[in-house]
Amino acid sequence: MTVRQLRQDEGLSMAELAEKSGLAPSTLSKIENGQMSPTYETILSLAAGLGVDVSELFAHKPSAPISGRRAITRKDGGAKMETQHYEYELLCADIANKKLVPLLTKVNARSVEEFVPFSTHAGEEFIYVLDGRLTLFTELYAPSELEAGDSCYFDSMMGHALVSTSEQPATILWVCSNVVSPLRG
Repeated sequence: MTVRQLRQDEGLSMAELAEKSGLAPSTLSKIENGQMSPTYETILSLAAGLGVDVSELFAHKPSAPISGRRAITRKDGGAKMETQHYEYELLCADIANKKLVPLLTKVNARSVEEFVPFSTHAGEEFIYVLDGRLTLFTELYAPSELEAGDSCYFDSMMGHALVSTSEQPATILWVCSNVVSPLRG
């Protein structure tokens, strides 16, 4: 991630970014120094605090203004990020301010107990299982078993968690609506 560079480009101190993002200064320091992998909710808070698109946090350099709306990500060419539960590959990161955030994701979590509390944030999500099996846990529905070829669309405000139930981590295409703009307000 390029959090330190983005923070410095905005002329923000660690304390100022902490206040704008609602994150603890110690958390920001750990992220900037590579001592912590942020959760998706933390990524959203960082993007909102910095006033940037989520893709800027994964980009190797700030996105240049573009006139077209086409992007191609070659196999294994997306920006990668790993958290405790998931390995993300951000696809088509060179388009800023897009409405959807496509992620090729390996689901490493093996137990719903790893998620306390469930993930919640503004927006909507779509998952399509490419390989393996997983269980989608949500606050309002019974757990749903999904396997290769299955998909699900859900409201991100509903607490949710994905757990791999196959021998190897499940691989999914995960598309999230861009929720940074509403958080800026």
